[in-house]
Amino acid sequence: MHQRLAQAITRFASVGVRPQDSDDERLRKSTLTIAAGLIIVTGLVWSACYALLGLRGPASIPLAYSVLSAGTLLHFAVAGDYRAFRFGQLLLILVLPFATQWALGGFAASGAVMMWAFMAPLGALLFAGPRAAVGWLGAFLGLAVASGILDGRAAEAAAPVAETVARGFFVMNIAGLASITYLVVRHFVREKERAQERSERLLLNVLPAPIAERLKRDPAAIADHYAEVTVLFADIVDFTRHSTGVAPRDLVQMLNDIFSTFDQLAERHGLEKIKTIGDAYMVVGGLPRPRADHAHAVAAMALGMQDAIRGCAARAGLPLELRVGISTGPVVAGVIGQHRFIYDLWGDTVNTASRMESHGLPGVIQVSPETYQRLADCFAFEPRGPVAIKGKGMMTTYLLRGPRPEADPRGAALRLAARPD
Repeated sequence: MHQRLAQAITRFASVGVRPQDSDDERLRKSTLTIAAGLIIVTGLVWSACYALLGLRGPASIPLAYSVLSAGTLLHFAVAGDYRAFRFGQLLLILVLPFATQWALGGFAASGAVMMWAFMAPLGALLFAGPRAAVGWLGAFLGLAVASGILDGRAAEAAAPVAETVARGFFVMNIAGLASITYLVVRHFVREKERAQERSERLLLNVLPAPIAERLKRDPAAIADHYAEVTVLFADIVDFTRHSTGVAPRDLVQMLNDIFSTFDQLAERHGLEKIKTIGDAYMVVGGLPRPRADHAHAVAAMALGMQDAIRGCAARAGLPLELRVGISTGPVVAGVIGQHRFIYDLWGDTVNTASRMESHGLPGVIQVSPETYQRLADCFAFEPRGPVAIKGKGMMTTYLLRGPRPEADPRGAALRLAARPD
């Protein structure tokens, strides 16, 4: 029952929402729609109460509010004119409570029903912004002053209301206004928090969590130097040729399958994915939080990636192979750009890792001498010999084959951390 009610409220709140609306526009529209629905029902209740007490004139005002408000809501649902809907709702809730108070005989006799009109500036603040709210607040205060001046005349012109009835009006007005205000603001705050959570998740998909926190505190450029990290580049061999003739949707799904698997490996090994470029993948160990076993973690991921690509190739029905390059050394890391910014790395270590990949062999993990020195105790390597590396000249590289059966990678990492610099 509760779930069905929640679904019904969600459908009602979205009557004027359009697919192209931003999260903020959706929130404002849905909250105003819910507020309008609540006050329409409240207006009918008040009209019925006044009618039962024989106050036919005052009963017509909240009834008129409910009818007119429902009309603006229907127009909004059909035409999608949010500004007209917002203006109509704010104007009705501003004017008609004062009219009801005057018809009942003033402040005391009506139970200060004019308090409902304060929802106009409050609503303007939520649905239109601080600047627009100033004008509505001024209008509310002006009508309140006018009510104070005309209070005596209203009491003389209206039919007398029993003191106990007026006291009941006070209770109903305070309780009703407080309840509706609470429900509307609660919905607004809750949906705002949900939108914030979605934004946080998207931000964390772009930036490492510590970097995202720093950017929120200080939007200035971030640039950090790391004395030693391990960088991995991976590229799908001849992917363009293999993907020729593959439907666009199938191509994207295949890349998503591959890179999602790599993302899971990066998370499992505590590594930081930097970016994808076409069919290439870049990951780093040792930042933004330094760790002694960064090279070991990257090597373990590289071996896992080779296993993963074989599974992805089998699912895609294509002979996919991965070429991987790894290098270890210092880098500079930071955030660049103001729109669609990116967290990236720079330095010779990055260039060397890229060269290890581009000058590597299909289905093989090629590492630089620096990476080999840090992993030789724990992993098995095959020397490839001197290789002509663009921009580096002749370099002796090594092919990572797998962990040594007799080695304890964790123990080796601890010994590495204990070595003096």
